[in-house]
Amino acid sequence: MPDTTITRISGRRVWDSRGRATVEAEIELACGARGRAIAPAGASRGAREAVDLRDADGLGVTVAVANVNGAIAAALAGMDAGKQEDLDRALIALDGTPNKARLGANATVAVSLAALHAAARAHGLPLFRYLAQGRPMRLPLPEIQIFGGGAHAGRRIDIQDLMVMALAAGSFDEALEMTARVYHAAGELMRDAGKLRGVADEGGWWPEFASNEEAIETLTRAIERAGFVPGDEVAISLDIAASEFGAGGRYRLGLDGRSLDSDGMCELVLGWLARYAIVSVEDPLAEDDREGMMRFTAAAGRRVQIVGDDYLTTSAARVEAAIADRACNAVLLKPNQCGTVTETRAALDLARAAGWGCIVSARSGETEDLSIVHLATGWDAGQIKVGSFARGERMAKWNEALRIEEMLGRDAHFAGRSALPLKKS
Repeated sequence: MPDTTITRISGRRVWDSRGRATVEAEIELACGARGRAIAPAGASRGAREAVDLRDADGLGVTVAVANVNGAIAAALAGMDAGKQEDLDRALIALDGTPNKARLGANATVAVSLAALHAAARAHGLPLFRYLAQGRPMRLPLPEIQIFGGGAHAGRRIDIQDLMVMALAAGSFDEALEMTARVYHAAGELMRDAGKLRGVADEGGWWPEFASNEEAIETLTRAIERAGFVPGDEVAISLDIAASEFGAGGRYRLGLDGRSLDSDGMCELVLGWLARYAIVSVEDPLAEDDREGMMRFTAAAGRRVQIVGDDYLTTSAARVEAAIADRACNAVLLKPNQCGTVTETRAALDLARAAGWGCIVSARSGETEDLSIVHLATGWDAGQIKVGSFARGERMAKWNEALRIEEMLGRDAHFAGRSALPLKKS
C-alpha cells in the first residue's frame, strides 16, 4: 500500500472565469503522489452558504491563501490523505465556525479536494474509480444552460438559467450532441431576430427578451428547430433563483414589472409548468419561503423535479429538514457551499436515501478544475450541472465526462431520465 501521509500543503492565488482571484491548493504525499484543486465562486449565493473568504477589498484572496499555507498546512501535516473524513473533520474543527468564516470555504474546499486527488493518484486510480470503490456508477444526465439570466447576465431577465436535458439520449456523448444542436439553434433564433448579443457568465446566450415567458417560449422553439420533440426527447430545466428577487414573501420581477406574493409566485411557475415541457425547477421560491416551497412541492412534486440550491446550500441538516417538510425532491450539490468533500457527500447520502434527485453542480465563477465531473460519476449522483455548451472552463468538464465514458467502455452506463425523481401518475 502506498504511504499517503501528507508531507506538504501549499496554496496559491489563481484566477477564475470572471477574472476574479480564487484559491488553488496542492498537496504532496510521502509516496510522491500529488493532488491539486481550485475553489470556484458563485455570483448568486445563498445567505447560508459557507463563507467565500475575501480580503478587505472584497476581491482578493490573500488571507485565504495564507490560511492554506499557514494554519491548515500545519494542522494537516502528517495526516493520512486516504482518510478523507478524518481530514475534513480536522478542517472543520480548525475553522471552529458554523460557516467556515475563519479559514474560508474557498481555502478548505480546495484543500479537501486536493487531498482527494492526491489519494487517488497514490493508488494509481482515476478519481472517479477511487470514489466508486468498486460500486456501480453511471455517467450523469447533464443539465446544460442555453440562455443565461439573473445574476449571470446583468439581471437582463429574472430567471437565472434556462437549460435543457436530453432525456432521449442513450449515452453521455449523445446527450452532448443533442444539446449542441439545441444550443446552436437557439443562437440562430437570436440572430434571426436581431438579438444576438454574445454570451452570459456561464456561456449561455445573452438574453434579449421582452418577458421571462418569452425566454421559455424561445427555448421551446430552439428545441423544435433542432429537430426534437419538447418534453419527450429534450426537456426544459429552469433555475428560477428566486432568492435573487424575492424575500419576506414578496417577489419583484423586474423584467415583467410585477410584484407577487408567495402564492402568486407559485401560481406563475405552475402556469409555466402547465404550458411548457419543463421537468426540473430549481429554487422556485426564495430561501426564506419555507411554506412556499412546501406548497409548491405538494402541487408539482410528483411530475417535476424541484431542486433546492439556495434553499439547501449543500447542508445535510437542511436536506434532512426539507425531507421532513417535503419541501423539495432534489438537492443541488456544490462542494464550496459547505466547504469539504465529506459534508457534500453527507448531503448527497441523505437525499439519495429519501429517493431524491442529486445534481453535482459547478458555479458561475469556474476554472479548468475537473473535480465535480469525477464526483458526479464516482458517487453515482445521477445528474450534473456545469453551465452552458460554450467557454473553456465549461467544455473542459463536459469533455472530461466523455473521456470517462470512453474509459469505462462496455461498463459505461448513462443515467438518462432515470436520474429524475419523478413518479408515474
